[in-house]
Amino acid sequence: MRTFTHDTNNIEPGSRIIRRLLSVGWNKLRAVPAFSLRRLPELRGACSSLQLRPSRVVTIVLVLLVFCVMPKTVDAQNVNIKWDSRRAFGYLQKVCEIGPRVSGTAGMLKQRTMIIDHFQKFGCEIRAQAFDVPHPQTGVPVRMTNLVISFDPTAKERVVLACHYDTRPFPDRDRVRPRGPFIGANDGASGVALFMEMGHHMKTIRPRYGVDFVMFDGEELVYRDFDKYFYGSEYFAKWYRDNPPDYKYVCGVVADMVADKNLNLYIEKNSWKMAPKVTQSLWATARNMQVKEFIYRQKYEVRDDHLALNQIAGIPTADIIDFDYPYWHTTRDTARSCSATSLSKVGRVLLQWLTEVPIELGEK
Repeated sequence: MRTFTHDTNNIEPGSRIIRRLLSVGWNKLRAVPAFSLRRLPELRGACSSLQLRPSRVVTIVLVLLVFCVMPKTVDAQNVNIKWDSRRAFGYLQKVCEIGPRVSGTAGMLKQRTMIIDHFQKFGCEIRAQAFDVPHPQTGVPVRMTNLVISFDPTAKERVVLACHYDTRPFPDRDRVRPRGPFIGANDGASGVALFMEMGHHMKTIRPRYGVDFVMFDGEELVYRDFDKYFYGSEYFAKWYRDNPPDYKYVCGVVADMVADKNLNLYIEKNSWKMAPKVTQSLWATARNMQVKEFIYRQKYEVRDDHLALNQIAGIPTADIIDFDYPYWHTTRDTARSCSATSLSKVGRVLLQWLTEVPIELGEK
């Protein structure tokens, strides 16, 4: 069942009729018979002055809802982002050339070394969170490592941008080769490539808060349906909760599967429920930039790394994910199924959003 929560505090000034209808709420509004709407004095006055039936006014208002409920940004700068699509896609291809990058394997180690070398060029502060988990099949300890890459590391209020950088052991949804090689171009490499290109722009965009790129290990060291997911994000979230640092994360975003050639980024339901202001602000930025792939409508409820950040760490975090990707967990999740244009659109939105994160998120 889908529910909607509207934040009327951030609605642009309008008529009393619009405010009254928004206060009713979507679920309640659609359950009210048309004849009972005549009892709303504001609606009746609007109908009289516009010579429209109440049902027609309601239709017009609902069409305008999507534009009304998105939050306003304060003192946002329109940054000049010179995103290099070819370079960004080259990073995705370079990661894929390593092959499978399963937690605890040589492929993962090679990727991690490449990532660290890349971000050291920007003078970032890089921290590694190493921890062990039992292998789901053998019980032998598997060494996992989260990477925390900090821009403006002295800032006491920060935003976390996260992705996972491990790949699933096998493409279990592949009907032909369910035990074939799994490259994870979109499901794994796309988030890494996104952040690698964003690193080139972080010193020029002037983010509102300090920024940490966090790459989670062990998101899906999964061989059977009942194996555990999200080792890296849960470790990070518990560390933040149990050992509070001298800074605070005001909010977060997880980027997962963001390079699909046919990119469709619907609002993920848990993001709307747990981090509505973060979610609204992201899609508002995309709307203002006319990036139509960010679709202001809920579609899927996804279990992803953002759950640990919300539920354990208490960091309001949204998930940007294209869950309509047809090659999910198959051998066809390769660079050929991905798009430089899609990476560019998500990257430009995130860079712009970092300059206009709602101030009230840092005031809690």
